[in-house]
Amino acid sequence: MGRSYIVEDNVEKYILNLNTMERSYITGLLIGQCSSQRDFVVWAVQSPEKEAQSPQPLRKSALGPFEDIDEEWVNEHARQVSRMLPGGLAVLGVFLITPPEQSKEAQTMLRRLVFAVEKSIMRGKLWTLTDDDVSERVTLHICSKTKKVLCRTFDMRDPKSSAKPADWKYQSGVSSSWSVLQCNVEINLQVPLSETSSDKDLDKCIKTELQKWANLIEGSVCLINGQVRSDDKDFMDGQRKNTRGSGSQQTFMVQLLTPSQGHFSVERTTASVQFCSASISLQGVVCCKAYIHSNKPKVKQAIQALKRDVLNTVSVRTEMLFEDFLLSEGDDMNSAAGKGQHMLPRRVFAPVLGCALGVCDYMFPDEAVADLQERFREMLDCDINEEHIDMTQEVFGVCSNENSGEVVENEIQQEELSKSSRKLTSMQRNVGVVMAAGVAIVATALSLLYFSD
Repeated sequence: MGRSYIVEDNVEKYILNLNTMERSYITGLLIGQCSSQRDFVVWAVQSPEKEAQSPQPLRKSALGPFEDIDEEWVNEHARQVSRMLPGGLAVLGVFLITPPEQSKEAQTMLRRLVFAVEKSIMRGKLWTLTDDDVSERVTLHICSKTKKVLCRTFDMRDPKSSAKPADWKYQSGVSSSWSVLQCNVEINLQVPLSETSSDKDLDKCIKTELQKWANLIEGSVCLINGQVRSDDKDFMDGQRKNTRGSGSQQTFMVQLLTPSQGHFSVERTTASVQFCSASISLQGVVCCKAYIHSNKPKVKQAIQALKRDVLNTVSVRTEMLFEDFLLSEGDDMNSAAGKGQHMLPRRVFAPVLGCALGVCDYMFPDEAVADLQERFREMLDCDINEEHIDMTQEVFGVCSNENSGEVVENEIQQEELSKSSRKLTSMQRNVGVVMAAGVAIVATALSLLYFSD
């Protein structure tokens, strides 16, 4: 017996409404959440059309009519979409719509795509799949003429795994009773750099320090609504069942207690001294969110989803900042990072039409709401009104290149900015959610601080 997929009925409507008249085939992603017993697919999104340019075809002998599919384009789309998903949500697989005569070749193409997409998404993550994680990913072939679907899964841990049949069942209100976990995590990292650090060394140093911090987050103690709960307990034990339907999830406030915060004792380690000429400082408070299904989830599953969102949102922002450096300053990332003031993008949230869940994106200071709307339209194939985009959870922090004598002044300015931002945000919010506003709006800041010899 293969895995079962419970699918939001809006996914069926979306797929059936895709225009197959102008394109011989359509590729896309399936988004949802895994559980030990079954998986949930909450929405689907087609791969955006690439601007006309010389394609890099795949091997014709292996792929037949799909030789012109740009695999790298599909992979990059999956990576960008993965960045826009809060905790608990992930790209579960791919779909392919073709004419009936291409059904056989479609299975070969789907197998190739699902492994490539998973590899692209997991590259650079600060966490790895555990033995408890579901390693199977889904492929869905839809016949453009008969609308018949064929659902199969592959084990991502085994590159030579064969396809397994799976059940694909549509259902309404799949995510309407899911719970949401929220927390605000303080970041305080410092990455030492030597005078001879190259671009490669800079990237390696940052990843090394981020991985150390990630280990602290993964080992942190969680308070859910102020209480420590056993990992193996059902997450909804003792909670009032939610029966109000879509858009009425129960919200749980979570606090992560790490050893560096002094909330619990840890084994003392030997300190080390490292000579450096500069230091990258990553400081601030980030707003994190995760969704958890209602099919008797365990406490450890909910906590894991939130912790991974913490790791993802910090990792994504640092990646985006250095990508921005490379685009604007050329290939010299190290020198670009040392020029003037820089700001990490702030996180914004938005609902998805036809689904009780939401997505996120990252906004740089020089971007407007229209830029966000365009990305939502291109990456997720959905139109989101400006008033539905929540930009109040975080504000921009200051990122600067200062010498050691000016650090104190910069910290004071940052503190004043944080205080004024809290006042502004609390005035905009409903009284019922003011308790979270105090820390949720401080953005992550990345600054390059040069010390004197």
